[in-house]
Amino acid sequence: MLSLTVCLLTYNSERLLHKVIAPLIDVADEIVIIDSGSTDKTLSICREYGLVPIYHPYNMHGEQMNVAIARATHDWVLCMDSDEILDAQTVAFIQALKKGDEPSEDHGWRLSRYWYVLGEQVRTIYPVSSPDFPVRLFNRRHARFSLRPVDDQVEGSLHTSRIEGHVRHDTFYSLHEIFNKLNSYTSRLVKYHKIRPSIGRGIISAIGAFFKWYVFSGAWREGRVGLVTGLYATFYSFLKYFKAWYAYPEKQKSAAEEHTDSRTV
Repeated sequence: MLSLTVCLLTYNSERLLHKVIAPLIDVADEIVIIDSGSTDKTLSICREYGLVPIYHPYNMHGEQMNVAIARATHDWVLCMDSDEILDAQTVAFIQALKKGDEPSEDHGWRLSRYWYVLGEQVRTIYPVSSPDFPVRLFNRRHARFSLRPVDDQVEGSLHTSRIEGHVRHDTFYSLHEIFNKLNSYTSRLVKYHKIRPSIGRGIISAIGAFFKWYVFSGAWREGRVGLVTGLYATFYSFLKYFKAWYAYPEKQKSAAEEHTDSRTV
């Protein structure tokens, strides 16, 4: 028998939270919720299910997940975001897994995750194709989330297999949300990664992204939503270089000031 802790991250998640929690209750022996400061009805919805979220300020997604994993009672964990909804086939698979013999500790499972933008299923959303198959069920003794500023992944010595089903990843639910995430992700990337500060490189990257993620991916067949995902890839590819270029003089100034201070000490 396998005992399972569900680790769930929330932040102003009232939009989908009932749909997210309901199937999780069917597979969980324990649910650990880490909230990063919700101001909507998220906390009260959690309490309706007898769940008490734990507050932890948000820095990176992977770090937040690792906080939840550390709070788990059981070593086997299923890590979920509050815009991911398990379908009946996925729930049935996990329930069968729990009833069987406990698997090897170095085994992990990948969710079959389908992306939705503005309420419609899409082929791609930069930088992934849909569906993608992230590792989300594993033994915490053998894996943790990476601390990449964006697009973090589970890292560890794991043999993985896929959970069949249709996990609905209902992200980017409004144009406002799209622009917010575009700004947040690119700023975080520039802050924590070494991005070459180059306007020219940004323009070339943006043109390449438009053709790859809009034209060649077939997103153009998806009408307005396809255009949105194509432009998202284009702006993302340009902004990360533009923001690095814009911040470069300040970084040079800070480095020079630190060097001067060190010489005067």
